[in-house]
Amino acid sequence: MSDYGYLEIQGSERSEALEAIRRQIAEWGLTMPNVEPVPLHFGLGRFREIGETEFWVANERGHGYCGKFLFLFDGQTCPHHHHQVKHETFFMVRGSVSMNVAGQVRVLNQGDVLAMPPGTSHSFTGVGPALVLEVSTPTLLQDNFFEDPDIGHEGVI
Repeated sequence: MSDYGYLEIQGSERSEALEAIRRQIAEWGLTMPNVEPVPLHFGLGRFREIGETEFWVANERGHGYCGKFLFLFDGQTCPHHHHQVKHETFFMVRGSVSMNVAGQVRVLNQGDVLAMPPGTSHSFTGVGPALVLEVSTPTLLQDNFFEDPDIGHEGVI
């Protein structure tokens, strides 16, 4: 388990989700980085509805960059949020997501790229299983602002 404790799914739910992700990644013929996946439910306890699984490649604050893969199950949503400092670029590795950017919805398909400047509210939902590469400025815990008041800001990545 990572340092995110109560934000991650645990026990058999965790094991089952990670096994399903491993099967999907293998079906796609991909190799993921040798890191511990972080299956987040954002403190809401509804992982298959509101959640994502992150594979952190780097968060190099001193060098100014971050890279991570985001896996979403079909219908799973990363909740609506924005960052005041962080600039993100999303690349669709596999599958599709429905991306809500400041109230405008569009579908990103495999190979699509979308930049997300600081201050832009966004959420995304898997349309089928999906794998997104996020390249960004470093992730700072205090720079995540969620629309849902039930999602705390402390410790949410």
